[in-house]
Amino acid sequence: MDEKQIETFDVIQTSESRTDDVPERDEGLSKDIDYKIDDVPPWYVCLILSFQHYLTMLGGTVTYPYLISPHLCIPDDDPSRGYIISTTFFISGICTFLQTTFGARLPIVQGCSMGFLVPILAILHLPEWECPVRNPNITLTQDEAAEIWMPRMREIQGAVIGASLIEMIIGVTGMVGFLLNWITPLAIVPTISLVGLSLFVEASHSASGHWGIAMFTIILMVIFSQFLKDFAIPHPKYSSKTGWATGQFAVFKLFPVLLTILLSWSLCAILTVTNVLPQGNPARTDNLLSVLEDSPWFRFPYPGQWGLPTFTLAAILGILSGTLASIIESVGDYYACARLSGADSPPKHAINRGIFMEGLGCVIAGLYGTASGVTSFSENIGAIGITKVASRRVIQYGSLLMLLFGMLGKFGGVFVTIPPPILGGIFCIMFSMITAVGLSALHFVDLNSSRNLFVLGFSLFMGLCLPKWIQANPGAINTGYGLVDQTVTILLSTNMLVGGFIGFVLDNTIPGTDEERGILTWRKQTGTVSNSGGNLPIKSFELPLISKFLKKCSIFKYIPISPTYEEGSIKEKFINLRKHFKKEKSHEISGVC
Repeated sequence: MDEKQIETFDVIQTSESRTDDVPERDEGLSKDIDYKIDDVPPWYVCLILSFQHYLTMLGGTVTYPYLISPHLCIPDDDPSRGYIISTTFFISGICTFLQTTFGARLPIVQGCSMGFLVPILAILHLPEWECPVRNPNITLTQDEAAEIWMPRMREIQGAVIGASLIEMIIGVTGMVGFLLNWITPLAIVPTISLVGLSLFVEASHSASGHWGIAMFTIILMVIFSQFLKDFAIPHPKYSSKTGWATGQFAVFKLFPVLLTILLSWSLCAILTVTNVLPQGNPARTDNLLSVLEDSPWFRFPYPGQWGLPTFTLAAILGILSGTLASIIESVGDYYACARLSGADSPPKHAINRGIFMEGLGCVIAGLYGTASGVTSFSENIGAIGITKVASRRVIQYGSLLMLLFGMLGKFGGVFVTIPPPILGGIFCIMFSMITAVGLSALHFVDLNSSRNLFVLGFSLFMGLCLPKWIQANPGAINTGYGLVDQTVTILLSTNMLVGGFIGFVLDNTIPGTDEERGILTWRKQTGTVSNSGGNLPIKSFELPLISKFLKKCSIFKYIPISPTYEEGSIKEKFINLRKHFKKEKSHEISGVC
């Protein structure tokens, strides 16, 4: 997640009627794109460009399994950590292909979301899921360790599946627009920003292994992503329109995380070989080489590989907060992706189908066991604006690469050996950016209003205060009913849920004008204008193979995920039925008289 995600809040639709308006495409952006959304480059071009997208999502994908593994009680030297990384890549490939082919049909990459991490940690911090104290003199076998961490994984799997089914319902029923009517900037700010603020403990814990290496990583990340972001390396470039020319490759803007990890990793390797770092130091690169040795060359992930998921209402409700946050983020990403691609703004049916497909992707992730749901990757949307390549086919090739690397066990094992201080430095940058992205929505709001300042400050403060108290007092919620206690504990332990809910309630109940609350400015900056053709299907967003069949059957115009969906058709049908029954009733009354 980077500064490109700030564009999310410039494009989220806040009313159902506006969501399916389809403005004409931005011709300025369209002319600047080398490969447009429906273009099919040669296979070798697709392969090269797709590998670039794969590298772009690499950093964000690797860090999530590293963060969640200790809370699942997986030992540092357990090859299962590498298996989870490989499974995450594999699932990202499946979900990316489904989204680009049958979902929103935008060149958008799917991957694990940090929005799910906060509620998942709240679940794993319950007393029954706390990791047992390990005796350093006893070494557990892989099977013995699995008996400890797999039940925790299965609990998360069931929670993700349950919450994702609700996301699928939201997508297939077209409820996205209704939800966005009530979710305002002052509800979004605490929800997103508290994701980053609540994870500072994880960042500091990882960095504390060697603050020198962590600071070196932070400095490199700042230099690459901020000071050198506009520096481009010239290279030969061929286009069918212009022939050979000199292109500019913004390597530091595209791969700041990857370059930072590689350079910091190299430094740690040098310090390890020269024995500058003592044995056992967390920054050494040889601490976890056994994981790489024990990992198989080839491993095919499969559903239920950690066992059958377990379902509890408390966990499902907790994960639901992360699901709702990912919906808000994804809707904005769809519009940002369409704008950067020079494509038409996605119609209502494409948005609904995209959310439905993300819900399905999360269900698949739950079945395979990634300990997370999936959502759109803002980093790859930004890469489209830099590379000027918006071809859907390129992203589909990228999904195949994710599937391939997800089946290479050694590949996942390599990333397990990254020294924790390096990832700690990355986390410091990443989590601060998540916080900033959340706060960026404040530019819609009148910050001179005491009303808005109260809603903002109180929701942020309580989002930090209440979960902290719950975690410090595990048995504080005691109603006498175990299920109720567990549910309330999880909900009140989730920072983003507490802060977002308080912001949502206060902003929708305390009197204030739409201008003061930032709603008017928010809607103006969506860039959406009324268009009489808004209900007509757009070629780029039509489903492959079956669109002709859907157009022949009029019933599909009532289904919100169909390309032939017509906004208001169902409402109009109910109104006509109501008029018909009223007319029949009036005839009966007149007949009696």
